[in-house]
Amino acid sequence: MSNIVDKFKVHHGKSFSLKDFDPGYSDGFEKENAKAILKNLIAETFDVQTELYAANKYALLIIFQAMDAAGKDSAIAHTLSGLNPQACQVFSFKQPSTEDYEHDFLWRHYRALPERGRIGIHNRSHYENVLVTKVHPELLLNEHLPGITEVKDIHPKFWAKRYESIRSFENHLVNNGTVIIKFFLHVSKHEQKERFLERIDDPKKNWKFAAADIEERGRWGDYMEAYETAIQETATKDCPWYVVPADKKWFTRIAISSIILDTLKGLKLNYPVLDKEEKKKLDESKKLLLKE
Repeated sequence: MSNIVDKFKVHHGKSFSLKDFDPGYSDGFEKENAKAILKNLIAETFDVQTELYAANKYALLIIFQAMDAAGKDSAIAHTLSGLNPQACQVFSFKQPSTEDYEHDFLWRHYRALPERGRIGIHNRSHYENVLVTKVHPELLLNEHLPGITEVKDIHPKFWAKRYESIRSFENHLVNNGTVIIKFFLHVSKHEQKERFLERIDDPKKNWKFAAADIEERGRWGDYMEAYETAIQETATKDCPWYVVPADKKWFTRIAISSIILDTLKGLKLNYPVLDKEEKKKLDESKKLLLKE
């Protein structure tokens, strides 16, 4: 599966272009075999996750970003459902609260970081602050930032500093043992249309659709530009992005699971080894149990 990992990995942002990635790509995999492949990947990831939990040395933060209907929720459900729930934390970030706006834009995301030994999943993330706010800069006025009282006050230097803040934030996490995987689920505009129509036609999926989704779809070009710039500015060797094709959900799940498994294996984790004193206590406990 290393081919999948390398194919979608972006670790040098300046050379990144979204047009180089095909939303419909499936790397030669067949849908008929997808369930079996995914099942094996999840089983293998479960074993490595147990080592992550036992070693208590690293935390894994997995970030999901995408346009509406790209399949974030289902991808999280299908790729992480077989893991140990005690060692996983899922946060879905909606519109900031009044309390959130009283702090810097990273505050609520820092509070939701996973502990050592655990996997944290952020469904949307701190990147919303250079995505939706880039397309709708008027939202920044809610942050009551010094020097910004109206939209015209938001200059290119502001965005440069915000990208710098994100890079510094992620670099700090990596230096302190948090491994970061950033997924952009790359869905095509045509596929989004088909999924929106399905949500409208199926009463069981009506709740997933809102009229505002169409308004945001009208800003498709602006969002693609915002995503491309965000990836260019924040993809680094230690904190890469993975631009995963999202038109075929079954392949998206295979790709995500492959990347998570490869990342965990790369940590070269092992179960803790007891020292002589602890091993002696273990042997004594065994003898006591056998005497019962």
